[in-house]
Amino acid sequence: MHSPLLFLETVNSPILIAFLVSSLALALSPGPDNIFVLTQSIGNGTKSGLATVFGLVSGCLVHTTLLAFGVSEIIKRSDTLFFAIKLFGAMYLLYLAFQVYRSDASILLDKENNPAKSPQKLFWTGFTMNVLNPKVTIFFLAFFPGFLFSDSLSAVVQFYILGFIFMLSALLVFGAIAVLAGKISKYLSRHKKTGVYLKWVQIVVFVGIAVYLFLSEK
Repeated sequence: MHSPLLFLETVNSPILIAFLVSSLALALSPGPDNIFVLTQSIGNGTKSGLATVFGLVSGCLVHTTLLAFGVSEIIKRSDTLFFAIKLFGAMYLLYLAFQVYRSDASILLDKENNPAKSPQKLFWTGFTMNVLNPKVTIFFLAFFPGFLFSDSLSAVVQFYILGFIFMLSALLVFGAIAVLAGKISKYLSRHKKTGVYLKWVQIVVFVGIAVYLFLSEK
């Protein structure tokens, strides 16, 4: 049985730290998930917002599993296919950065058209939103492979570790949004330029990760 110290020696810590920072930055950037959490929290209370958060985060486990058992086999069998995935990931992230650049920077909160739902229903709504969104699967495929951090651990284990780090990042940020929804809403209404700043943060993160993925080695 390997000691924890020996395990840590096989892990590339800077890669994990870069992945954590990128995950937190992406969770903070305005998108349909965190805006949905914010509107549910404002309209129905913190409990409803947290139920939505747990549903959205739980859905990530499905995408992580699909990625772990699919891409890990590709990595084992072919350097060429892995390079193709890496190249696709970099191009897709640049495409996302361009889409963000073209989008409206304002953060719209639809509080009126927000019917009350039970926390259980909101959990399953968040879970379904995440699992049935093919863009999440594509994003995981683009984002995760460049952050494999160990030569000794299997790719499956590494993908699951990355998945749990990503889920923890989303849980922390989305949970904070749910708890602080009222204050965040007031702040956004008073500071209209916040959306512009967050928009450019998202662009920089996407471009930075794309460059990192393209330059990373297997």
